[in-house]
Amino acid sequence: MRLTEQQVRSLYGQDVQDRSGAKIGSVGQVWADAAGEATWVSVQTGTTGRQESMAPLQSAQVRQDNVSLPYDKATVRGAPSVETGTDEPLNAQQLSQLYAHYQLQQPGQRPEGPEVTRSEERLLVGTESEPAGTARLRKHVVTEDVHTTVPVEHDEVRIEREPIAPGDRRARAGIGDEQREIPLRAEHPVTSKEQVPVERVRLAKDEVVEDRPVDDRVRREQVDADVPERARRRR
Repeated sequence: MRLTEQQVRSLYGQDVQDRSGAKIGSVGQVWADAAGEATWVSVQTGTTGRQESMAPLQSAQVRQDNVSLPYDKATVRGAPSVETGTDEPLNAQQLSQLYAHYQLQQPGQRPEGPEVTRSEERLLVGTESEPAGTARLRKHVVTEDVHTTVPVEHDEVRIEREPIAPGDRRARAGIGDEQREIPLRAEHPVTSKEQVPVERVRLAKDEVVEDRPVDDRVRREQVDADVPERARRRR
C-alpha cells in the first residue's frame, strides 16, 4: 500500500483496530522498506511495558483517524515486538520472524516447490458483563442502652455549737419553745433527647481485576511429507 508522506506523518498516534473494529492500541513508529514505502508500524498496546508489537501495513486500511488491520487482537499483541522509541531499522531476522508470524510472503523469496498452508485454531479469550446482584442501603432504628454519670448536688445539715462568752451583749437569755428553719436543696438527674446528624453513608463500587483460569481445546494441522526413500535428503 503506497502512502503519501503526509499520510505517513499522520499515522503516528492513530488508533489501531483489529478486524472486528476493537481497538488494539495506537501507532508508535513507522518503518519503510528499501524503496521508502511505509511497510510496518509498531503498536503501543499498553500491556507490554517498553515493548511495542509490530504489524504490517500490507493489507491495512488507513483511514482519517485510525488504522484497521485484517487480524485479530491476539495475533497483533502476540507479534514480535521492538523497544519503544528505537530508531534502529528492522534486520533480516526480525523481518523473517514478522513475515512468518503474519503468514506473509517475504519479498524476494519464491517457493521452490509445491506448498500447503498449515492452519491452527487460536483461543480468543475475552470478557462479557452480566448482572451480579444489587447492593442496597437500608436504614432502620435500633434501641440501645446508654450508661453514663452526672454530678448532682444536695444540701446536708450539720449542727454547729458556739459557746457564748460572758459579757456578750448580742446574746439574749430566755427560756421557752422556739423553732427555726433553713430551706434544703437537692438535684436529681433529668434526661432529654436531641437528633443530630453524625455521618453520611453511601454505596461506592470499585472495579477489581483478577485472573481467572480458562480451559478450552483448539485444533491445529500437522503437515507430513510423503517422499520416496531414494529422494530423501541424506543428512
